Amino acid sequence: MKLVTFENSVGAEAIGILDGEKIAVLDRDAHRAFGSMLALIDGGDEALEAAAKARAGSSMIDLSSVRLRAPLPVPVQMRDCLTFEKHLRQCRSTMSKIDPNAQDLEPEDVQLAQVWYDQPVYYKGNRFSVSGMEDEILWPKGETRLDYELELGMITSKGGMNIAKADGQDHVFGFLIFNDFSARDHQMLEMGGGLGPAKGKDWKTANAMGPCIVTKDEIGDGSGLEMVARVNGEEWSRGNSSTMQHSFARILEHVSRDEEVRAGEFFGSGTVGGGCGLEMNRFLSPGDVVELEIEGIGLLRNTIGPRQA
Repeated sequence: MKLVTFENSVGAEAIGILDGEKIAVLDRDAHRAFGSMLALIDGGDEALEAAAKARAGSSMIDLSSVRLRAPLPVPVQMRDCLTFEKHLRQCRSTMSKIDPNAQDLEPEDVQLAQVWYDQPVYYKGNRFSVSGMEDEILWPKGETRLDYELELGMITSKGGMNIAKADGQDHVFGFLIFNDFSARDHQMLEMGGGLGPAKGKDWKTANAMGPCIVTKDEIGDGSGLEMVARVNGEEWSRGNSSTMQHSFARILEHVSRDEEVRAGEFFGSGTVGGGCGLEMNRFLSPGDVVELEIEGIGLLRNTIGPRQA
């Protein structure tokens, strides 16, 4: 199923099942799990089965008549990983060319720490800075290098601690598109202090997600998906989720070591190789329309807001 969260013309929020240009509304009065996307996730397999059965008798509304929100407007937790080697090498190469005091490196010359190969690395993002389909993206104050990042996102279906890699797929609810908008000036400055990213990632609207969550029964483990980014209709990026160094099952194994993972958490794949402007030293401008498309999920579109001084 392709599950969405939406607002109607009077601002009331509901969830439903996306079917082409229609939405089958899941009536919150029909089942306790239909009140929100998180309630549906918490309801487990029984709730998904109830949703599938309710679909046939649900009222159908036009997609164009509502405003899609992020499928899970406030995730329980947000972790974004860095699992694509090409992305990491190309970003560091560009950064070496931007910095006049740094040694000029080509991607193949970038040295990666062994820990990156040994285990997934990640940061925790601001779960309250989530935006959705067609939302305008705030331009951070003082920023000159605003960037998009083409990522695959995963939502957990249930909690657990010390999850074995072999059991990882049991903890997956589904997948969505993630645009990890990044303020590169802020990010480069603050990470020079030895921690981060922080303000380079966490401003309001920076974490764009959508347009739907595709459940794992329909999309599997998220591998082998073609990923494309376009700016104002021009293709800027193309990659495939098969090039992840660490699978989501391995990510869950690592993160849950001595730590509890809960249902409704968000995990990002990190940016696919070639999947951001920094890799090309090419950045966004106010008014740009950014579209990310991932095979089997759909298309996430956002417009960049006006520049702030």
